[in-house]
Amino acid sequence: MSDNLRKRILGWMMFDWATQPFYTLVLTFVFGPYFVSIASDAFLSSGTPEAAAKAQAQGMWSWGQTGASLVVAALAPIVGAFADNSGRRMPWISLCAVLYLIGTMMLWMTYPDGSTLVLALVGFAIAFVGAEFALIFVNSMLPGLGGPKEIGKISGNAYALGYAGGVLSLFLMLLLIAEGENGKTLLGLDPAFGLVDASEREGTRLVGPVTAVWFAVFMIPFFMWVKEPRIPGSPGGMGTALTQLGRTLRSLPERKSLFAYLGGSMLYRDALAALYGFGGTYAVLVLDWSITQVGIFGIVGAVTAGIFSWLGGKLDSRIGPKPVISLCIVILIVLCIVILSMSREAFFGIPLAEGSGLPDLVFYVCGATIGAAGGVLQSASRSMMVRHADPARPTEAFGIYALAGKATAFIGPFLIGVTVVATENARLGAVPLIFLFAIGLVLLIWVDPEGDQTPAADGEVAA
Repeated sequence: MSDNLRKRILGWMMFDWATQPFYTLVLTFVFGPYFVSIASDAFLSSGTPEAAAKAQAQGMWSWGQTGASLVVAALAPIVGAFADNSGRRMPWISLCAVLYLIGTMMLWMTYPDGSTLVLALVGFAIAFVGAEFALIFVNSMLPGLGGPKEIGKISGNAYALGYAGGVLSLFLMLLLIAEGENGKTLLGLDPAFGLVDASEREGTRLVGPVTAVWFAVFMIPFFMWVKEPRIPGSPGGMGTALTQLGRTLRSLPERKSLFAYLGGSMLYRDALAALYGFGGTYAVLVLDWSITQVGIFGIVGAVTAGIFSWLGGKLDSRIGPKPVISLCIVILIVLCIVILSMSREAFFGIPLAEGSGLPDLVFYVCGATIGAAGGVLQSASRSMMVRHADPARPTEAFGIYALAGKATAFIGPFLIGVTVVATENARLGAVPLIFLFAIGLVLLIWVDPEGDQTPAADGEVAA
C-alpha cells in the first residue's frame, strides 16, 4: 500500500473521529438527557402530572429527531445522484460541514427554564442534517479505499476510531465541563472556562460549542489527505440526475438481494438509532439518573463499541458482513427485552428492595453490550452496502442507503413517542424497537452474502 493511499484511508477515517461527538454527546449522553430533563421540568411547572410530563418530554425529543430524519430521507437520494452526475463530492461535504457547525453552536442557547426548547430542536435538526448528509458522501468514498476483503476491516477501524473520539470527548465533558447537580464536574471542579453558574447549566450547554470546535479541528486531516479523483461530470445537471435516480429506484424490486437488504437495514438501523436516543432518556426518566451518571454510562458503551467495532471489522473481513449483522441484531433484541422488564421496583416481575442497585448494574451491562453490538452492526452494514453499490455511482447508492435508513427513521422515535405518551410509561418505549429489529432480521434471509454486484478482485480499488 502506497503512502498516499495510507494517508487517504487515515484521512477518511478521521471523519468518524470528528463527527462521533455529535452522536455521543449531543444525541445520546449529554444534550439529549439534558433536553428531556428541562422539558420535563417545564411541563411539570405548567401543571402536567409527573408521569405525563416525563412522557411528553420524551415525545418532544423523539419527534424532533423524526422531523430531522424526514428531511434527510427526502433529499438524500437526490443529492447523492446529483453529486455522482457532477463528479464532485467535496463541495457537498464542505456545505454539510457549515450546517453542522451552525446547528451545534445553536445548542448553547438551550436555557434550563425551558424557554428555548423549540429553538434547541431546530439547532439539533440543522446539525443532524449536516452530519447525515456529509456521511452519505464520505461513505460513498469507501469502495475506492480497498478491495472486498479489505473494506470490512477499513470500515470497522473507522468506527473504532470514531468511538475512541466519542469516549475522549465524553471524558472531557464530564471531567472538566458539564456540571452535576452540585454544580461541580465529575472531578469535583468548577466547570472550565469560567462557566460556574450552575443555575444556568452553562457547563452542560457548552456541549454544542465543544462539539462544533472538535469537528472543525479534526476535519482538517480529512480535507488535507482525502483527494477526490477527477471524474468528468455527466451533462444534463439535475434533470439527468433525477432521471438516473428514477431508473435506479424502479430497478430495485428486480434486485432481490439489494431490495431485501435495504428493507431490512431500514428497520434495524432505525431501531438502533432509536435505541441510542432512548437509552439516555430512559436512564433519566425511569432510573432517575443524573447527567453525570448517564455520561459514565456513555463512556462504558463507547469503549465497548470501539473495541468491538475493531474486532468486528476483522470478523467481517474473514466471514463477511451478513452473519455479523444477524448476530448483532439477535443480541440487541435480547437487550431490549431486558430493558423493558426492568424498573426501580422490579426486574422481570421480581420485586426489588427499595434502593436496590441491581437496575443500575444491569443497565450498565446493557449499555456496554448495546455499544458493542451497535458499533459492529453499523460497521458491517456499511460494508454490506459496498457489496451492493454500483461502482460507477457510489454516492447515489449511499444516498439510497441513507433514504432506506431515514425514510422510516421517524418510525422508531415516533413509536416510542406514541407508546410512552399513550401509556404514560417511559419504560415501555422499548416495545416497538423489538419488533423493528425482528422484522429487519427476517428480511436478511433474502440477502446474498456477497451482494449483487460482481466483486472486484482482492486488492483492486474501485474508482
